[in-house]
Amino acid sequence: MNTTTSINTTTTLTADRGGTLSLNKSYFARRNTLDWLFALLVAGGLLYAFAQYSAYMDVYEKGILFAAIPATVAMAWFWRPLQLLMLVTAGFALLGIASYQVDGVGSLARAEQVFWLKYFLSSQSAILWMSMLFFMSTIFYWLGMFASNKPNSVGSSHSATLESLGSRIAWAGVGMALIGTLVRWYESYLIGADIGHIPVSNLYEVFVLFCWMTTAFYLYFEAEYKTRALGAFVMLVVSAAVGFLLWYTVVREAHEIQPLVPALKSWWMKLHVPANFIGYGMFALAAMVALSYHIKQQALETRWYRLTPLWMLGVVLCFVPIVFRKSPLEAGGSNYWMGYLLVAGLITGGILLARKHIAARLPRLEVLDDVMYKAIAVGFAFFTIATVLGALWAAEAWGGYWSWDPKETWALIVWLNYAAWLHMRLMKGLRGTVAAWWALGGLAVTTFAFLGVNMFLSGLHSYGTL
Repeated sequence: MNTTTSINTTTTLTADRGGTLSLNKSYFARRNTLDWLFALLVAGGLLYAFAQYSAYMDVYEKGILFAAIPATVAMAWFWRPLQLLMLVTAGFALLGIASYQVDGVGSLARAEQVFWLKYFLSSQSAILWMSMLFFMSTIFYWLGMFASNKPNSVGSSHSATLESLGSRIAWAGVGMALIGTLVRWYESYLIGADIGHIPVSNLYEVFVLFCWMTTAFYLYFEAEYKTRALGAFVMLVVSAAVGFLLWYTVVREAHEIQPLVPALKSWWMKLHVPANFIGYGMFALAAMVALSYHIKQQALETRWYRLTPLWMLGVVLCFVPIVFRKSPLEAGGSNYWMGYLLVAGLITGGILLARKHIAARLPRLEVLDDVMYKAIAVGFAFFTIATVLGALWAAEAWGGYWSWDPKETWALIVWLNYAAWLHMRLMKGLRGTVAAWWALGGLAVTTFAFLGVNMFLSGLHSYGTL
């Protein structure tokens, strides 16, 4: 029998770039034993949750739960490191949840009585660990940026060793953020069944969401492009968000779980908010890659007025303390933001002075351009989904799909900005300096939509004010 007709049905013939036919296994044939075991664990865990708590769910929440099974499995199959992250996170979160139980009854008082709850697994402890780990990751990435490339005792360079530590610490930070989020979800139900809710309802909770999502997407690009040099820049924006989160925690005691306002008591929140923050996180990531692009491109520039992107970074970072000047001085706000101003100035000055060295360590311009494009494309897709879901939620909550509320208006501005960027990229071949400038400027628009509207404008979304 002709061998070309006896090909197993689990394979397909494809032509490679040279025109040669080659065999590729089908999607399911590429799964190994661990993939299938992980899928069984996910399905079993979520079905157990359904059996235990279905009486407390409406039909939409049940639909979300069942849809989460194939979605979770598909993500973990697509990027296998997620399997270990999910299993470890779930294990420690379940340990934390079980530690709140006394004779089958949950008690929040246990958070101060059980050692690992008090110092590691309660939501606030885990989120504080997340904050410290993200700061440490940023430091190690920058140490790796300036370390020697000479081989050390184990064969790799000092730079690679430090950057690898930064990457692993970032993974640990993502894990602690997820543990804190899951345990906080349970803690809200310990306060009261009518108070319990998914922790994406206020600025404190969504800043945690932003931090770990941005980091996780960066770690994917890091593995995909096999370069850790961008971690020094992406983790800067994550550390800035952590800095705000810590200030917000101290000044407003935002870590305290609060009941939902009526408009937020909806299953739409479980879909709209995460999709929104995938968009925000990817846009922030793209902006930091755009900054790297400018540094790479202008490494040899000596005229200070041509180094506008770096000066812009300094102005934006130093502008933050001015924006938050209304923070209560008696709560230490003044000293905190003066410290922030000092660190921001040191970072900007250091990047300016060391731009030649940094540029030499960054990937090629073509790689930076590609990462920037993919980040914006993914962010735009999810931001579009979030905007549609938000309109449907608004129709249910307020009786209309669109009301030109300030938050809605600025969400539309963000959408139009990146829609135009992608249109120019795909239709007109937008590349290089202009694309990087546009992506960097988009961060300012996105930041105002995310945070500025909550600070300076009022409207139907005023429950998110500072």
